[in-house]
Amino acid sequence: MNIQDASLTARPVDRWFNAYSQDHQHPLNQRLHVFCVPAIVWSLMAILYAIPTPGALGSLLPPFGVFAALLAGLSVIFWIWMSLPLGLGITALTLAGLWVNALILEAMGSVTLLAIGVAVFVIAWIGQFIGHHIEGRRPSFFTDLVYLMIGPPWVLAKGYRSLGLRW
Repeated sequence: MNIQDASLTARPVDRWFNAYSQDHQHPLNQRLHVFCVPAIVWSLMAILYAIPTPGALGSLLPPFGVFAALLAGLSVIFWIWMSLPLGLGITALTLAGLWVNALILEAMGSVTLLAIGVAVFVIAWIGQFIGHHIEGRRPSFFTDLVYLMIGPPWVLAKGYRSLGLRW
């Protein structure tokens, strides 16, 4: 079997990770991604968590967190489909992020949670673009928006590998 045949039989996650890795070769860009990607995921969940549940749904569902839970649920399904070990890790991290958001909301209110989420989102994206400037390559999502979903499990897979775990 030649390399081209092997790439055709690789799992979708392997093909996406290989393509994603091509845009993330520089060690500093990789380190920035290890911090910035989880920060972006958390901040997006924080922003969505701070949006109140609208109208009649508000009497049936929790007053906050519904949009974050919906996005988290859809994302977890996607990541579990890509790889069960990665999906389980992402599920644990997502639940932890939702829990932190609930704690911040309870302690400081939705406006503060929203403000923190927006600030972290902006700062983390600046970090991402600095990394890609250093790399000399555009972010992968400029090629295909699906790469916005590939960054978090790519970072988690790096963590798994550093612990000697298979994903």
